[in-house]
Amino acid sequence: MAAVANILHMILMGYMWVIIIRALISWVNPDPYNPIVRTLYAVTEPVLSRLRRKLPLFAGSIDFSPIVVILIIYFLDWFLVGTILDLSTRLR
Repeated sequence: MAAVANILHMILMGYMWVIIIRALISWVNPDPYNPIVRTLYAVTEPVLSRLRRKLPLFAGSIDFSPIVVILIIYFLDWFLVGTILDLSTRLR
């Protein structure tokens, strides 16, 4: 169980860094045909677009949906991974 919690933690933190990198790249107007940019958009856009549809998080030209996704990831890491780790220590 602890291994599952650690793997889930690594996946959540990796996805958080992908969201951060995508937000940083969006500031510099990247080439849309670059394979790295296309991969970042393909990985993050399903989550961000779903959030944008439910919550209009635009303030002028600033998109706050990456911040909300990062907060959700932190909550999942804190709650879900913490619960799995606690459960694994109780099962020993």
